[in-house]
Amino acid sequence: MNMRKLKGLYVALWGLLMACLLSGFPRQGMARDNAPALPKKPVVADSIMEHMFHSASIYSHEVKGYKGDLYLKGHLKVHKQNRIIKYVPSMFRLEKGINDYFHESISELQYTAPAIYDRKVRAISTTFPSTRGQIFDIMDYMKFNIYAPSLMGNRILSPLNRKAQVHYHYLLERVEHRLGGELYCIRVVPRYRSTQLVEGFLWLSSADWTIRRMNLKGRYDLVRFQLSMQMGEEDDTKYLPVLLNLDLNFKFLKNHLEMKYTGWMKYSSVVYRKPGEEWIVKKTNDHNLSNSYTLSCDTSRLVVERDSFNRIRPIPLSAYEDSLYRSADERRLKREADTIKAEPTKLKKNMVFLGQLGDALISSYDIDISKVGSINCSPIINPLLVSYSHRNGISYRQVFKYNKLFHDGRLLRIVPQIGYNFTKKEFYAKADVEYIYNPRKLGSIEIHGGNGNRIYSSVVLDQLEQIPDSAFTFDGLELDYFKDVYVDVSHNIELCNGLKLGTGLAMHWRYTKSSPEVEARVRSNYNSFAPRIRLEWTPGMYYYMNGNRKINVGSFFPTFMLDYERGIKVLKNSGTYERIEGSVEQVIRLKNVRSLAYHVGAGMFTNQSDMYFVDYAHFANLNLPQGWNDDIGGTFQMLDGRWYNASSHYIRGNLTFEAPFILLYPVTRLLSFVQKERIYTGILFMPHLNPYLEFGYGFATHLFDVGVFIGNEKGKFTSVGCKFTFELFNK
Repeated sequence: MNMRKLKGLYVALWGLLMACLLSGFPRQGMARDNAPALPKKPVVADSIMEHMFHSASIYSHEVKGYKGDLYLKGHLKVHKQNRIIKYVPSMFRLEKGINDYFHESISELQYTAPAIYDRKVRAISTTFPSTRGQIFDIMDYMKFNIYAPSLMGNRILSPLNRKAQVHYHYLLERVEHRLGGELYCIRVVPRYRSTQLVEGFLWLSSADWTIRRMNLKGRYDLVRFQLSMQMGEEDDTKYLPVLLNLDLNFKFLKNHLEMKYTGWMKYSSVVYRKPGEEWIVKKTNDHNLSNSYTLSCDTSRLVVERDSFNRIRPIPLSAYEDSLYRSADERRLKREADTIKAEPTKLKKNMVFLGQLGDALISSYDIDISKVGSINCSPIINPLLVSYSHRNGISYRQVFKYNKLFHDGRLLRIVPQIGYNFTKKEFYAKADVEYIYNPRKLGSIEIHGGNGNRIYSSVVLDQLEQIPDSAFTFDGLELDYFKDVYVDVSHNIELCNGLKLGTGLAMHWRYTKSSPEVEARVRSNYNSFAPRIRLEWTPGMYYYMNGNRKINVGSFFPTFMLDYERGIKVLKNSGTYERIEGSVEQVIRLKNVRSLAYHVGAGMFTNQSDMYFVDYAHFANLNLPQGWNDDIGGTFQMLDGRWYNASSHYIRGNLTFEAPFILLYPVTRLLSFVQKERIYTGILFMPHLNPYLEFGYGFATHLFDVGVFIGNEKGKFTSVGCKFTFELFNK
């Protein structure tokens, strides 16, 4: 594609965007394509809307924190299922032929502004064969400050957000006259189908302009949800829900599961912001959040016996719910009788142990702090990750995870990975082992081993330096590619809060097929032995203590990194060199479900003797899919892979902006399944590329992510390509 066509495409896209913005959004009562049909009802009066938006901006900051007891009971109905359901991560374990299940829990729920939630499960009673499974964990739905700009853990734009009103229609359904004022029933309809918008009804009181109850529905990932909440009537609970009903429908490849939850909340304490008091102190010398974060489940004190749960259940069961328990008890007694008859073998005992271990480790959980950061623990076995890119073609990766948490907080983590690039016909394997021996100081020993990318030697750099920029091309160069086997051993410790020190050794064995032609230029194998030191500093790091374990949560400041490696002559065929790399990176969470991420880095090889390999640790060619957030936003998709090893120094920068609505306003049918849109920019400085620019646009769905990228070398558009990544359940 020549530059004239690229400019024409750019002008057309920009014109389309400006036309959309200048024409405005659809007027009230006019339904766009694929938007919900609107009844012929009068629009809500401007005065009512103004009261609602104004009160939401105030009430969203009123509650500083609360503590209470949450009782939940849920009924799972299996409408359809097949063998695929058992491979869905974090799915409930289902019994063959059983389509109805019942689950209860009593938890302590604690909230600290702005968005720190802690749920400690005290008691569980269930008809499931095990407590494994969180596909219907409703904690995200409990992260629900209806007055906040976003709902459900920063996933959905609230219809009470003044800035989000351009995405909604508001209709006055009816007015109920009550003692002390009117109760307005407002229907909320999204202007277009989107996973970031909800629809339903809000009941607004004119006495104090608070939401008294609501009924909203929407969709996220593979789950359709409908949530109704009743707010408290007392002064200390009028901003908080006391009753909720939640209906979740999960549909995937002819599997259909429905979970209906009912919850009651009883508050023991509610703390309000005092007049004139700041809602939350964003920067404080005390970064320990242990009072806000605790274990989600203390298994040593967890009540699981049915009789014990019956004594603490706040409300009685219905006859149908009680019948589900009786049926589960009959199945359990039959299994126990069959187990007694069959003498257990050593193999069966081992399988039971592995099954219990898998139940404990296969679940996922997230811990989030608004605008600060997040922690994510993935299941042991992630689904396959397949991607296509213009540069690397089709590739496949599978990750397995094993975690062993000891009672004193020590942790053993083993993560083997395999992958294959079908275009290059290359197989990759690696294993990462981490043993955290001092959880209070994040003291750990790590071992990483595997086969790396094929790489050419520094001999090529001499050839590249002699080629003028105007005539530069990789074609015709004799690139002798070496295969790589590496082992990295390191020790890491946190010197003080947010400052980490890593020391270790990096060893590589690089070899190529020997021939007289190759031997005339280079040796057929090279070794490297390099001590390494790495400093990583995140100022103002927030953390919490989980027993003996210190868990970093995030910071308002960026992370600074300095990595130094020195190759020394110890092994046969080894050379000397120095590698220095530094970077600054940060993810900034913006309002209205948006974020901005940037990464700036530089590196160089110095003091080299003999032949060495330009193999940067933080600027590398990724031949296998790493997930959307790992590589698409932090690397160059259209850059020829040979450039990564073509210079003894580099300077690079990458920027990613993520938001729910950027360019797809005119195409509302796509918005029905698009979750996020992203814009990418990148710049790279190195010899013969001063600079290399890359621009991209992409969007994410619950099934796949896709992006389109344009490369620009020295002011000329040189390449256009795309990247497609299928990563179901890999979010």
